[in-house]
Amino acid sequence: MTNQFTQNNQKESTVYIVNNRVPVAEGYEEMFEDRFRKRAGQIEKQPGFVSMSILKPETDDTPYVVMTVWQDKVAFEAWVGSEDFKLAHQNPMPKESFNGAGKLEMFDVIIEA
Repeated sequence: MTNQFTQNNQKESTVYIVNNRVPVAEGYEEMFEDRFRKRAGQIEKQPGFVSMSILKPETDDTPYVVMTVWQDKVAFEAWVGSEDFKLAHQNPMPKESFNGAGKLEMFDVIIEA
């Protein structure tokens, strides 16, 4: 991660964050969480990977969020195009375990404090 300070002494960053919002259906929460507890761990091997967090919603109408942090967009795109990505995403959960489609959100971090 590259950080530079602005005039206001805030850090500018080149970090890239990807949030995958996953609407997990009632009754499938434990299965979803368990998949991440027992995952293959391929993402940690990727160049440019910084961290991953699984965010559990506090309300029923809010999706889970799988948040990954990357050094830059190029590192994330390399992960998505890799054989390790295919391995990590084989054997998906059944369609009925989701309340609709997920949503991928991508962000360039412009300021960190």
